[in-house]
Amino acid sequence: MTNNREYHLHRFSRFEGEIRPPGSKSIANRALLLAALARGQTAIHHLPPADDVEILVENLPHLGIEVRGDIPGEHNGVVYVKGAGGPFPVDRADLDLGNAGTALRPLTALLAAGEGHYRIDGNAQMRRRPIGDLVQALQSLGVHLSCAEGSYPPIELDARGLPGGETLVSGKISSQFVSALLLAAPLARGPIHIRLDEEPVSKPYIDLTLAMMAEFGVSCRREGYRFFDPARGPYVSPGRYEIEPDATAATYFLGAGALPGCGPVRVNGLGSLSKQGDVAFVDVLRRMGASVAVDDGAIEVSGPPRGTALKALDIDMNAMPDAAMTLAVLALFCDGETHIRNIANLRVKESERVRGLRNELEKLGAVVREESDALHIRPPAQLRPARIETYDDHRMAMAFALAAFGTDVMILDPGVVSKTYRGFFDDFLPLCRAE
Repeated sequence: MTNNREYHLHRFSRFEGEIRPPGSKSIANRALLLAALARGQTAIHHLPPADDVEILVENLPHLGIEVRGDIPGEHNGVVYVKGAGGPFPVDRADLDLGNAGTALRPLTALLAAGEGHYRIDGNAQMRRRPIGDLVQALQSLGVHLSCAEGSYPPIELDARGLPGGETLVSGKISSQFVSALLLAAPLARGPIHIRLDEEPVSKPYIDLTLAMMAEFGVSCRREGYRFFDPARGPYVSPGRYEIEPDATAATYFLGAGALPGCGPVRVNGLGSLSKQGDVAFVDVLRRMGASVAVDDGAIEVSGPPRGTALKALDIDMNAMPDAAMTLAVLALFCDGETHIRNIANLRVKESERVRGLRNELEKLGAVVREESDALHIRPPAQLRPARIETYDDHRMAMAFALAAFGTDVMILDPGVVSKTYRGFFDDFLPLCRAE
């Protein structure tokens, strides 16, 4: 049963079937921005019907970019973007980007490459998400910009073109700061060298940015994750660009398929050729005792035998922190205490996710010990029914759907999934099987 305030998931005992999740929001917003900056027109296929993507599509015309098409309610949206062949061709803009971090962070750097006055803001949640490290890196290159309280949106830019030079940026809070600088560097008047003071979080997302820049014609010399030297532009449209399914969204279905007695679950459109780091979550599921098969275009998972438990892990999830939320719920069905480490940056995502995970897992009966950058989760002998608070966070709603393998759960404010996966519950429920 569902309404605008709650979604009641009855306990299921099996989970099986096939699914193709909607397109990746992370890929979609990068593709939209690259297409907007490139020479030529790009037809972007399989654009997902997600709030973050729609926000960027709606704002590109305010930046002088012609966009045709729309995002339908299915998984096959097509948008045609006529690129500027350089920086955005407007000298003034006032943007409200909601909580779309994959739009706000890169646009802060990309607008610095233009000439004009720009204001970039978001909703109340976005105003709690720090951006000071990116602002300081741009200021060191001579960009005139400021943000609230030194570290938070809104951002004010008095842009005069992006000079060349070298900048130091921290990637400990978000890899999006590094990606933003990488995307903007080819638009600069001179070469830009990007240095990191320490190893960044979410390295696969930096790899994703570099791979997509190359698909739009710009290469980058690098030394690991501490030095990047992007080539000068321009970006050039590939003509047609396909958005692959969202690998993080796939973890909810693959994780459910890995539960004891469940599966097979087949996720189509993702496989060994994926550009997304969260595809590596299948290796986590293997370690937990699931059977996994991966080919070029699909992943299939089955759980261990009914009556057994998943294997508890002690694991560093820094490379895929969003998928750590799926793992935290799977920990309810493990044979001992699960230790999820190096996840401090989850505290500055759409919600304070470390604290939120602890609160909701404890409602279900788990014993949870929280550290600044870790969660230690001991499953209960029997799960308790619970009303799951989602904290206006799409991933809290989707991850805790897996808890219904052990008990009835009520997901509060289920509409938050629209940020990335509007039809999540419509896709999840048909794969659930009751005894």
